[in-house]
Amino acid sequence: MKYPVINENLCKGCGICVEVCPKQVLIISPTKINTKGLNIAEVQAPEKCIGCKLCEIVCPDFAITIVEEGG
Repeated sequence: MKYPVINENLCKGCGICVEVCPKQVLIISPTKINTKGLNIAEVQAPEKCIGCKLCEIVCPDFAITIVEEGG
């Protein structure tokens, strides 16, 4: 299973990843805030991830990495 991992310190919560994800794996968290005081992206449904890497590719801050469980 592939899923996104978000570097919370790099994420600025721009929401581009949320918009491009075809499976609605990510959300901008209403409660999760990073050290800069910004609401950040959060993985809400990792089991839906198809590993397309669109979120990783479009992230302007390189805050997302797609990883494979057990790999």
